[in-house]
Amino acid sequence: MRQPSTASNHNSKKPKPSSNLKMVGSVRVRVIRALLAIQNGQSLSSVLDPLLNSLHEGDKSFAHALLLTTLRQWFALERLLDSLADNPIDEIEVRTTILVGLTQLLYLEVADHAAIHETVESVKEIEFAHASGLTNAILRKVAKNPSKFRKKCDKKHSLPNWLAYQLKQDWSEQYDELMQGLRQPAPMFLRVNTTQTSVSDYQQTLQQADISAELIELKTGLALVQATDTSDRASTLIQNQALRLEQSMAVSGLPTFAEGGLSIQDLYAQLAAPIIQQALIHKVATDKANTDEDSEVSKLTLLDACAAPGGKLAHWLELLNSEDQSALFHVKQSKDDNDTANIKLTAIDNEAPRIERIHDNLQRLNLEQTNKNIDLNIVCGDATRWQLTKPTQKSSAESLAVFDAILLDAPCTATGVIRRHPDISILRTEEDIEQTAILQADILHNLWPQLKVGGYLLYVTCSILKQENALQMQDFLSKNNDATAIEFTDECNWGIAQEVGRQCLPIDSESGDGFYYALLYKTAK
Repeated sequence: MRQPSTASNHNSKKPKPSSNLKMVGSVRVRVIRALLAIQNGQSLSSVLDPLLNSLHEGDKSFAHALLLTTLRQWFALERLLDSLADNPIDEIEVRTTILVGLTQLLYLEVADHAAIHETVESVKEIEFAHASGLTNAILRKVAKNPSKFRKKCDKKHSLPNWLAYQLKQDWSEQYDELMQGLRQPAPMFLRVNTTQTSVSDYQQTLQQADISAELIELKTGLALVQATDTSDRASTLIQNQALRLEQSMAVSGLPTFAEGGLSIQDLYAQLAAPIIQQALIHKVATDKANTDEDSEVSKLTLLDACAAPGGKLAHWLELLNSEDQSALFHVKQSKDDNDTANIKLTAIDNEAPRIERIHDNLQRLNLEQTNKNIDLNIVCGDATRWQLTKPTQKSSAESLAVFDAILLDAPCTATGVIRRHPDISILRTEEDIEQTAILQADILHNLWPQLKVGGYLLYVTCSILKQENALQMQDFLSKNNDATAIEFTDECNWGIAQEVGRQCLPIDSESGDGFYYALLYKTAK
């Protein structure tokens, strides 16, 4: 999934800091520089490694916590700062430094004298010594009654007002829980590579390494189309398991991670591959039921669109490679057919560095070279224009329809993963929603004609905004009479049923991120 990029500051009236920022100075100053870079349009992922790599090992944990916590509480802290200052503080460097001081006092339980002294020294170090008195006065005022100011900070949301307003419109019943949930750290979930070991066996491996992990089972009910009648539905139950760590940790400490034994993947992100896989299995069964016993079943052609960094692609490959499912896709070979691959899987993304990340992930998981039944092709392409079969003047709609199943992890504003990427709250603008929805529609418009009749398209986002999700699907269905939404049944133990599809919300400390799923079936026009 590719997030739309934006360099917009959350408040265009504030002057942007200099983009010429280096990771030098004290630990707190380096965190301040990272925050300034984010406000200047850089992403958290682009500044976090340079920050941590510039520090001694003993300082990394504190710097990481200070940076992430300040970002998570950013807008609440800004409102508190404005209420504490007698006059507006327009210098973004000074504001950022004071916010870092407030984070230490209110959320990290740093000793008062250390938090105040080091923050005042920091404002001097970044060459804004004229604000040292102001910084000292505000922090001392808060230090006198931190519980009072913490309650004031926690009372409302910590999002830009436009985003909070939109979420209240979309999720009025869940709004209060959602606002608090988005301010908390996200749990760490593991997806076990079941081509190497079982989930229960790996859980025991973790226990032997004194790592506590809880097994989480997700159930997904789908009313898939029957072979004999497209108006009839057969209920199918999918069960998949994930592990939630009691304490987040570095991947280097996880047994067999380097050998490809597991992946770090959010709980709800782990639903994508099983859903599209089950739809594909159902399609194969339907095709076989409608084919004479002696006739050759067509080979399968699959697409993972917007595939980087490759987590869902890897999961799909693991399922396709699993012993209990691979036999389902065996097709008869004609005597003249020298191509032994039964499945042709294409993965696309539109940036070369992101394509490299796909290769890196698949190599670690030992999935780069799949079994002989799968022909994997990873290409750089724009999903709004890319086509597997190049159209000609003589091309028909049928000749362009080549895919049996499409997994579309659509570009989105990524509002569902704010807990993991709190810089999103600063970087996104209200205009991004409309632009992203247009981009999503363009991708759907390009990919849908490439899906065969009887095929399935799984639409996924990590957004919690209805315009990118259920409303996008409703609009698509209204414009495409050959598209039918597959119902998620009451057997699902995750998410909230929508007019179309199902929505997960990050509302508590044990849940997964915000994800949306809609499964579409293509009928004859």
